[in-house]
Amino acid sequence: MELKPYFVVVLAHSLHGRLRRIHIPHHAIYAVFLLALVGLLTIIGAVASYGRMAWKVAHYNSLRAEVDSLRTRYRELQKVTNQKNDQLATLELFASEVSVRYGLNSPESRGEDTAELMPNYHQTMAEYNFLKAATFSRGFNQYARIWQTNTRPSLWPLLGRIISPYGQRQDPFSGEGATHTGVDISAPIGTPVKATADGVVIHAEWSGAYGRMVIIDHGNGLQTRYAHLSELLVVAGEEVRRGDVVGASGSSGRTTGPHLHYEVRLDGTPVNPYPYLAKSDVALPSPAHKDFLF
Repeated sequence: MELKPYFVVVLAHSLHGRLRRIHIPHHAIYAVFLLALVGLLTIIGAVASYGRMAWKVAHYNSLRAEVDSLRTRYRELQKVTNQKNDQLATLELFASEVSVRYGLNSPESRGEDTAELMPNYHQTMAEYNFLKAATFSRGFNQYARIWQTNTRPSLWPLLGRIISPYGQRQDPFSGEGATHTGVDISAPIGTPVKATADGVVIHAEWSGAYGRMVIIDHGNGLQTRYAHLSELLVVAGEEVRRGDVVGASGSSGRTTGPHLHYEVRLDGTPVNPYPYLAKSDVALPSPAHKDFLF
């Protein structure tokens, strides 16, 4: 019996009893099955692609939430670290004062030969200035009121362009938002940095991210800070007047380049230094150097 190259479909009418034969070639049946298979694979691929995309979106949202959480934690830790650093600096100052007042660091207390360890002139003056600074910072006594006549910052610490203002900014290291507690003034390394008001130096040493820093107490809770210095030219306890050189600009500490970080603090809280700079009445740039400002 010879095989036909097609299928025969017989249709019977239920009322008239007529039969109708339809010849369907083999390749047509195969084409239909092939198209059905391709369509099925397409649907499966689309479903799988959608599933992968949905998983990636969920994973991305999870990572984003984790990053936001880490950013918040970083800000909190940074705030706590700054508070701890301030507390540590205060405790170190207090410990030094106590040790000097009660002779805890004297040669007799350590059982050493006093003849060999007698303080020289510079050490004696440093101790004198330190004790005077401690008295000043607590009481701002009548003597200090007499000789200090310019206790409000009213001078640019150096001439330069402000490259980073006070307030919110993007941290140059982490790329995250951060509060800038002062202003950054551009200056080549070694540029003289001047005290912006009369006062007493209460801090002149290395201070972590600030690098070499000088802090001047002007009384009534007002202080100024000069950070990232390359050289310290004053010591704690030293009296300074407005315009005296206290150090040289540099890039010590956590910085991306040479500049001066200048802060004004009132009762320990950073305030915007711009009003003090804008009202400066001495040592301002000449008209030929107006581009130095802002």
